[in-house]
Amino acid sequence: MSKDLEAIACHPHPVAPDGFNANANLPYGCSPHHIMAAMNEFTDFLGFINQQLYTKGLSRLESMLMPANFSSLVGEFMIDNIPKQCPSLVKNQYHNGHPDLIPADCFANNAVQYTDEGIEIKASRYLRGWQGHNPEDTWLMVFVFDSNRPSDAVKGIAPKPFRFLQVLGARLTKADWSFSGRSETSRRTITATVNNSGYQKMTANVIYQNLP
Repeated sequence: MSKDLEAIACHPHPVAPDGFNANANLPYGCSPHHIMAAMNEFTDFLGFINQQLYTKGLSRLESMLMPANFSSLVGEFMIDNIPKQCPSLVKNQYHNGHPDLIPADCFANNAVQYTDEGIEIKASRYLRGWQGHNPEDTWLMVFVFDSNRPSDAVKGIAPKPFRFLQVLGARLTKADWSFSGRSETSRRTITATVNNSGYQKMTANVIYQNLP
């Protein structure tokens, strides 16, 4: 592995200001500017951590964590930081409550087990086929990114900087999900996948796009 490429990969691609759609439809007083600020916070965070890891000869976070765990890290960072930019939204304080972000001062202690008010946040390396645990009536926002994975080194895939590719969002209904159950003997996690109707709604409301 080239140390030069690894050092370069420790610096995420900057978020492109001209990649934001000023006409994007966002609820609850959220704006593309709020999303941009949260994304910049993440790239600053990831760059700082990865550069520190590099000085110790350690792998970058995206090359160290299981892919699903790194995606969760991206999503959880957005859940924690969007409300810091957009005061009309708060993080849902209910453990595993749905959705992730809810309107400020709408629920006692800013905690609710389930409501269709708010925004569910997901992060994914995939341009479609986003998954959840259940079909939901919800406003969904997906942060699509590109990064290395732990298996890249053995596959001969070169180090590359993290990059946000897209942010998409729309209000989905249960009909916009395809539910995947499991057999009694299966250990696979029960999932629901955004189907084509949901995908069309999401791609019709691009919040950010910076495809290579």
